[in-house]
Formats: sequence, C-alpha cells, structure tokens
Amino acid sequence: MPRSSQPRDLEDLFLDGLKDIYYAEKKILKALPKMAKGAEAEDVSAAFEKHRTETEGQVDRLEQIFELLDKPARGKTCPAIDGILEEGSEILEEYKGTPAIDAGLVAAAQAVEHYEIARYGTLIAWAEQLGMKDAVKLLGATLEEESATDEALSALGEGGVNEKAMAQAA
Repeated sequence: MPRSSQPRDLEDLFLDGLKDIYYAEKKILKALPKMAKGAEAEDVSAAFEKHRTETEGQVDRLEQIFELLDKPARGKTCPAIDGILEEGSEILEEYKGTPAIDAGLVAAAQAVEHYEIARYGTLIAWAEQLGMKDAVKLLGATLEEESATDEALSALGEGGVNEKAMAQAA
C-alpha cells in the first residue's frame, strides 16, 4: 500500500515541516546576496552578509536532522516563503536608489525572520513530542540565531534606517 494512503501522523508532519523549512532556507540563501547588494547603508548590507553565513550553518543543521531520520535532505515547495521573498524582490526593484530602500529591505527581511521563527518553534515542539532530543538541540540553535537576527534587524530600523527614509523623503 502506498505511503500516502496510510494514516499520517506527527512524524510525517514533522518531516513535511522539515522539508518546508529546508526549501525556505535554500531560497533565502539565494536571496540574501541580492539584498546585500541592493542595500545602500553598509550596516544593512553587512547584516545580510552575516545572515547568509548563518543560513549556511542552518542548512547544515537541517541536513543533520534529515540524517538522524535516515531521510534524504529534500525540500518541499513552500508558497509562503516564495511570496515573502517575492515581496522583497519587489522592494528591491521599486525602491532601488531611493532613501526608503534600506527601510524596505529591513522590513522584508523581518518578514522572513518571523516566518522562520514560527516554523522553527513549531518544529521544536513536534521534535520534543516525538522524543527527538538531538533534533531539538539543532533546531533550538537555529531558532536562537533567527531571533537574534530579528533583534538586529529591529535595531537597524530603530537605529536610523527608518528615520533616514523619512527625513530624505521630506
């Protein structure tokens, strides 16, 4: 009997979630250099470069979890992250060269972070329920990085990026 006709359980849901975030992280890896290049302020560009390096480590951790499960590391198309990244691309196109570009890019990046924080939080809860202690540790390390990145992005916005967009527009 094919797997799809069998009852689906929390382990299946966990694996689907893992595939979803794996796809998302790979897409984010491709988007971050574009965002770094499109930023006007050096600190905004540097934040995207730093997160690119972190994201590479996050992909490695996800691959370790797939290994723990004895499953191939494969992504599953995630329309949510595709949409969030498309919004970021639109900001890059529509606000290029304007005082608002950095504020827009920071906002787009925070939308990505909030999505990731929600996904990793859920995956941790499921991994705990399933008794996957090693996966919990790996996912927890990534969640801490995602939360720190979100805080750093907030600091960029509050530290002048939003004011610059406002002041130069006036």
